[in-house]
Amino acid sequence: MSDQSHGLRDAPPLLGKVAVISGASGGIGAAAARMLAHDGASVVVGYKGGEDRARRVVAELPGNTHVALQLALEDSQSVVRFAADVSEEYGRADILVNSAGFTVPVPHANLDALTDELMDSMLIANVRGTFSVIRAFAPMLKASGDGVVINVSSISAFTGSGSSIAYCACKAALDTMTMSLARAMGPSVRVLCVSPGAVATDFVAGRDRAALEKISAATPLKQVVEPEDVATAIMACVALKKSTGSKIIVDGGRFLV
Repeated sequence: MSDQSHGLRDAPPLLGKVAVISGASGGIGAAAARMLAHDGASVVVGYKGGEDRARRVVAELPGNTHVALQLALEDSQSVVRFAADVSEEYGRADILVNSAGFTVPVPHANLDALTDELMDSMLIANVRGTFSVIRAFAPMLKASGDGVVINVSSISAFTGSGSSIAYCACKAALDTMTMSLARAMGPSVRVLCVSPGAVATDFVAGRDRAALEKISAATPLKQVVEPEDVATAIMACVALKKSTGSKIIVDGGRFLV
């Protein structure tokens, strides 16, 4: 075997690829950034307000081809600018991970507490915002020839349980949109989603480690789901070249309970 072929064999599998992650300044997005960079990708760490956190994530990634760029899902011009900045910096995008979004805990039985304003803001950020990012990156993803979109959804989409009814509705919309886009963007772009249960992040206000351990104790696997567990599923989506429109559930079996 020649030295050249040996070098190609040992090259990181995502060398030369550009991975764009919204909501990558912490939690699942940051874990995905670390794994994608480890496999050789140049990573765009998208953030809304946590610039310092995003820059710390970039500084921790192996290699020097990564950047942190600001993105506000509610602002259409911000989304367009974000895609233009990636195009100017790299000239391509091969992997798009939509991890950004937010929720506000509201008891499901308290219908009055789920105001029109809160419902609107969650739908705009979690559904319209995600769609607008995919739309903005579609030309680069199609040009890649091996483009993939991974939407971070939730088991709330199909269990109807979660931090609020609005959050459940948002994730159900995201699941359906994933299927619609998989049909529309094939064959050059695959679209998948990962569906976590409760994850050990600060995403849901007031949910501490003790609460997570209580939740996990009732699941078949009885283990707390870590951000790295979800990031591993994201990496699997990148590798599953013959899969599109489907979801990978990462919840320790909670949806079975």
